[in-house]
Amino acid sequence: MKHNTSQPITEQSNEQTANLDKLSVPEIIRIMNAEDQSVAISVQQALPDIGAAVGGIVERMKRGGRLFYIGAGTSGRLGILDASECPPTFGVNRELVTGIIAGGEAAIMTAIENAEDDADAGARDIEAIITAADAVVGIAASGNTPYVIGAIRRAREIGALTAGVSCNQGARLSEAAQYAIEVPVGPEVVTGSTRLKAGTATKMVLNMITTTAMIKLGKVYGNLMVNVQATNLKLRDRVVRIVQDATGADQVTAAAHVEQADGDARLAILMIRFGIGKAKALEALQQSHDHFGDAVEWLEKESLA
Repeated sequence: MKHNTSQPITEQSNEQTANLDKLSVPEIIRIMNAEDQSVAISVQQALPDIGAAVGGIVERMKRGGRLFYIGAGTSGRLGILDASECPPTFGVNRELVTGIIAGGEAAIMTAIENAEDDADAGARDIEAIITAADAVVGIAASGNTPYVIGAIRRAREIGALTAGVSCNQGARLSEAAQYAIEVPVGPEVVTGSTRLKAGTATKMVLNMITTTAMIKLGKVYGNLMVNVQATNLKLRDRVVRIVQDATGADQVTAAAHVEQADGDARLAILMIRFGIGKAKALEALQQSHDHFGDAVEWLEKESLA
């Protein structure tokens, strides 16, 4: 089966899976796994572009800007997923990272496929909530989704930082955005089903964007999630382990300080490490604008003064 080169590569037929419906279950999952292994390589090749975009996004966020994802269908849902995981993982305000999907909230659970064709709607949706201080990442597997391109063009006119994430080369989205991230993963196992390799690649890129941004904003210490929100038993146990790892304290000591700190690992770590009370630990975080690494440095300087 030959490729139709007029179509984006994400819409073209995969010659390796032409007889997919005739294969056994082990054969199907084996070929899916083989195709998926190429995704990480494609993402690796895009690392310079990803790094450039993340650097710009971090600078905006350090100055008080917010991050917005905008997409349609699977791309929009992936943006919402990544945004929704930032508050519990990194303890940030829910407004710091926001996902927008064509068709609104109803499109999260129910496909509203024609919503992606309206470029003006994308422009309206984005201009209603962003400022020039913000960063907007448009997500489109094809790189040609009108809704997303309309949003990115309007965001750029407003003065926001703009980036585009697509899984094709020479995408129109790349032309519209300041930072172009293209991860061409090739034809899908099921022709045109971009929730597969393209979805995996997109998830990997979005993980890099927010995780790196949160690290640079001081929401991670070493490799520890010191800002994690202890909202259930599993996470409360994790907070205690984080405090132990960061301070070398035993479980009883760590748990006692976590309780004094109302479940805030950062406060508990500072209290143990510097032998201070909760009020002084809070002051250190306030002085450092909630950047944990900077709070540690502030207290180290205080102890030497």
